[in-house]
Amino acid sequence: MIIPLGTAPAAAGSDRVDPAVWRIGATLVVGALAVVFDTTVVSVALGDLATAFDAPLATVQWVSTGYLLAVFVTIPLAVWAQSRFGGRRLWIGALGGFLLGSVLSALAWNATSLIVFRVVQGLAGGIMMPLMATLLMQAAKGRHPGKVMAIITVPTALGPVLGPVLGGLVLHLADWRWMFFVNIPFCVVGGWLALRNLPDDRPEPGGPRVRLDVVGLLLLCPGVTALVYGLSRVEGSAGFTGATVLVPLLGGLALVGGFTVRSLTRPGGSLVDLRLLCHRAVASSATLLFLGGIALYGPMMLLPLYFQQVRGEDALGAGLLLIPQGAGALLARGLAGRYMDRVGPRRVAVAAFTLVAVATVPFAFVTAGTGGTPLMAALFVRGLALGAAMIAPMGAAYVGLRHEEIPDAGVITRVAQQIGGSVGIAVLAVVLQHASLGAHGPGALTDAFDRAFWWSVALTALAVPLCLLLPGRPRPPSPTGPAPTRAVAGPRRPPTV
Repeated sequence: MIIPLGTAPAAAGSDRVDPAVWRIGATLVVGALAVVFDTTVVSVALGDLATAFDAPLATVQWVSTGYLLAVFVTIPLAVWAQSRFGGRRLWIGALGGFLLGSVLSALAWNATSLIVFRVVQGLAGGIMMPLMATLLMQAAKGRHPGKVMAIITVPTALGPVLGPVLGGLVLHLADWRWMFFVNIPFCVVGGWLALRNLPDDRPEPGGPRVRLDVVGLLLLCPGVTALVYGLSRVEGSAGFTGATVLVPLLGGLALVGGFTVRSLTRPGGSLVDLRLLCHRAVASSATLLFLGGIALYGPMMLLPLYFQQVRGEDALGAGLLLIPQGAGALLARGLAGRYMDRVGPRRVAVAAFTLVAVATVPFAFVTAGTGGTPLMAALFVRGLALGAAMIAPMGAAYVGLRHEEIPDAGVITRVAQQIGGSVGIAVLAVVLQHASLGAHGPGALTDAFDRAFWWSVALTALAVPLCLLLPGRPRPPSPTGPAPTRAVAGPRRPPTV
């Protein structure tokens, strides 16, 4: 029997999360930490890598860009791959692929080889992140979505904040190769825990197999990758109007648009079922996660630059100054999860996004002489709000979905958040570039950062009224059994043999 999310029947002790869910969550977090940290840890080492390989910075930049693009190639494949191989085997296989890519990256002999091995890492990491949310939500069977999302957001919240700190520490104490060697314990322990704790959900032998949507694959994967590539080129070109930005952006939009039309009109078997966007909860969650990606990743580009260029900190010092934000995000998980299950994601999201915008305002008034204590306090509050702002829409996206619909929702929300992050970085980079033209001295440079932070405040504030579209207070389960499953517009896709 399939129990719809958000409508699980009450049972004795139902106010507490099943211990099996906690075990699965801890298992998945251990493996995911390697992926999330590795996404950001290399960002502080590009200068060291350019020196080590005697390569131009434009070439070494592909160590990060190639990884990011590879992630987007495989995210849409997670739905099909899980139905084909089972979640447990897919997770262990992807974790093994990430381990292989990490070891090879640590042994790289030049910039080209490191870029290739980082692509291997990215292909595996792209599968793991949406699969993590899917496996845990399916294991929880719809109970306590807030608390479940609090587990999932551990690596998501900590990675962008603590990744640069870890990278700075590694470069301060050891060789750059250890940035990849540190992934080995996470991968090995995570694989061992997965063998012990993840349920064996492989498809039954002889059962129907879902055929890969090759046409959808050729539309969506290159389309999303082209969008992210175009956005990643904004900072080094003439804004959004340069050919190196405009061509991939337009091409990516055309491919994604073609996939969207095909998915919405196809009776079944699409690579990702975009008909789930007919659910208001899924559509509003994806939109908020897009804006949440802007609120998270855009300032995460600005803050280290501000600490380094205006306040004269080195890479390690800038990373350490971001710790209060990570501490706030970690603390917010439990609080936001409990309140979301009690009052619903709508109220939590409204309060969280409002507080993110308010806590960003102090950085729009900073000067070269602004004291560190007020900034650390603002970062801590901002981390609290960001943690809650991620949990609420993530949990809301799965409300009312059937078991087999969860993977598609996970991919939709993951892509929305990651593209939002790329848009946030690109937009704020352009604002900062134009505002800092001709700037000389810390005072003029500070004015440029102030303007960029005001843009961040405005983009975050856009999300506040949209939070009202999220589900409200959860209805208590019926004592006579689960409520009927809400239907998704359009027929469900049957498995293709």
